[in-house]
Amino acid sequence: MKLNHKSLTVKIWLFLTLFSIIIIAFLWFFQVIFIDTYYEWYKTKEINVMAKITKNNYNKDNFESILDEIYYKRGVCIEIDNIDGIIYSTNNMYRSCLVEKNNPLITYYKNQFMTGNENNITYKIVNSALKSETLVYGLKLDDNVFAFLNTSIDPIDSTIVILKNQLMIVTVIVLLLALIIGAYISKKLSKPITALNKSAKKLANGDYTVRFDNNSNIDEIDELADTLNYTKEQLSKTDELRRELMANVSHDLKTPLTMIKAYSEMVRDISYKSKKKREEHLNIIIEEVDRLNLLVNDILDLSSMQSNITVLNREDFDLIELIRTILNRYKIYTITEHYIFNFETNKDQIIIHADKKKMEQVIYNLINNAINYTGEDNTVTVRVTDNKKNIKVEIIDTGKGISDEDISHIWDKYYKSDKTHKRNKIGTGIGLSIVKNIFVLHDYEYGVISKKNQGSNFYFYIKKDNKKETPNK
Repeated sequence: MKLNHKSLTVKIWLFLTLFSIIIIAFLWFFQVIFIDTYYEWYKTKEINVMAKITKNNYNKDNFESILDEIYYKRGVCIEIDNIDGIIYSTNNMYRSCLVEKNNPLITYYKNQFMTGNENNITYKIVNSALKSETLVYGLKLDDNVFAFLNTSIDPIDSTIVILKNQLMIVTVIVLLLALIIGAYISKKLSKPITALNKSAKKLANGDYTVRFDNNSNIDEIDELADTLNYTKEQLSKTDELRRELMANVSHDLKTPLTMIKAYSEMVRDISYKSKKKREEHLNIIIEEVDRLNLLVNDILDLSSMQSNITVLNREDFDLIELIRTILNRYKIYTITEHYIFNFETNKDQIIIHADKKKMEQVIYNLINNAINYTGEDNTVTVRVTDNKKNIKVEIIDTGKGISDEDISHIWDKYYKSDKTHKRNKIGTGIGLSIVKNIFVLHDYEYGVISKKNQGSNFYFYIKKDNKKETPNK
């Protein structure tokens, strides 16, 4: 894999290395450069806390024991004085509390504090000869008693040297580890993304057999892979439907055009002399033109709805009357082909507020679909049920039904569960797609219930809010 400064692998590696360098820099700053200042700040804070403890425990019976405990645990020497001299001092046989108690500077500060009006004082004594520093805190316990706390803040140069040597070794080790681990992590993180990118390029070139690996053990990358796999499947289905659409539309356009041409030539060359034959052939031409016109209009309607340029023309009308009118037009199929149309309803009149022409399209297309796919008994049932919350409309056939895997696709243009397009007995093959878009425009819930060899039940619900109801006549 060719690397460049913009690649994900290089960027992750650089960021991890830079992060390690920043951490090391902080360690150097706080452990070496800033350590003297921090040490003095810490000892000052500590002696202030010990002074408060001394003040709070003054006049208690175990006062001296508390002072000794401070001395042994904290290393803070405490001396209790008055004008006449030392009352108590935390010391032992090995160490005097005030190492420089005879230092005239300390004596001067002590006397100045005890004769002044201050309640506390902090000062630092520097011994240039010994290169040592002592922090002294003076505290007034009462009018005549004073406490002096002191602790050494000698330079810790030897400690700094040790830290520097240690940090130099740590720095080298951490940088080496950062480079190695950074390279490993960057490769680990970028590898699945690089693989996804390669697969995505194949998908962009129309290879729908590609598979996006979702075993990276990184949730976000695995989710992306799952999303891309889902996208691939949908694109594959869309591409398949597109090819089917082109083939089927071409078929439906070619068939009537071929028949129109054939019968036109027949009229011109043969049947123009026979009135009966001529009229028969011309009627076929007219029927095919009507069929062609219906197909074009359906395609235009579907394109208009899918482009969101269709505006609903809502009005109040009787749904029952509309369905009866439509079913009445199918009487020709009852007479000529022995179809049975059943209409079941629990109301004689149901007024709804919707686009009447669009709803007429819905009923026509669903009935046409039922006619095309009903069983050998040629029975189609339309059922309207007025419920408390909605109106349910069902169009039921007795055909071979629809498989579970095909149900989610039947609303697509020209989708056929058997993948073999047949020239429809009624309609153009895109009726259900038009129906779906009309339902979406009206915000109606819709669906289909189907069992193999037991027929299909196409249904939709009209919300009560969208209709007006009139009592039974």
